[in-house]
Amino acid sequence: MQIPSLPLFANINENEWNYLREHNMLKLSSYAKNNIIFHMDELIDEIGIVISGIVTIESIDLWGNKSILSNIACGHVFAETYCFCREPLQVEVISASNTEILFLNISRLFTQSDNNIAKTLSQKITGNMLTISMHKNLILSNRIFCTSPKTVRSRLLIFLSNESRRAGRSDFTIHYDRQQLADYLNVDRTALSKELSKMRDDGLISFKKNQFSIKSPLHE
Repeated sequence: MQIPSLPLFANINENEWNYLREHNMLKLSSYAKNNIIFHMDELIDEIGIVISGIVTIESIDLWGNKSILSNIACGHVFAETYCFCREPLQVEVISASNTEILFLNISRLFTQSDNNIAKTLSQKITGNMLTISMHKNLILSNRIFCTSPKTVRSRLLIFLSNESRRAGRSDFTIHYDRQQLADYLNVDRTALSKELSKMRDDGLISFKKNQFSIKSPLHE
């Protein structure tokens, strides 16, 4: 496997990449849709990088209520905070589609800091992770914006506006099905579907499954 063109491996050269491979710090695994990649309360030594497919990060309370915290798309990493901090996971990581994951064993890499190549790799990956973490903070902030309003329509207005801006056009595709969108916005699925239909009847949007089109400015 060649060096993936991914933010986590920015500025890593072929010699350093081969070091990771030769010391068994990389593992490529495949998952079918809806498989659990990491369990809640699990203590992990690896961070995951999505090579293909989509991964969801889910929070489940003691009563079984589920909330989707984020969607991890191709090229992005997950579970890095728990791995670096050596804390048990407070979330579950689920494959939202057929997914291929590259795992990097951070614990093994950082314990070989007496090796010059390992030391350089540790510094580069730590620096790359800082940049990635800042971008993730923006994503989490967006979810807070989406779930702060009291009404379902207000949450949808913010979410769809953000997705349209991100796509740079009025027609766009979201990564969530209806249940996942309801979990992300922290609303009831039936209430979500009803509000989407009302917004369509009001001439604000049109949609088919996860494809949306904004027909007029999104406002209350």
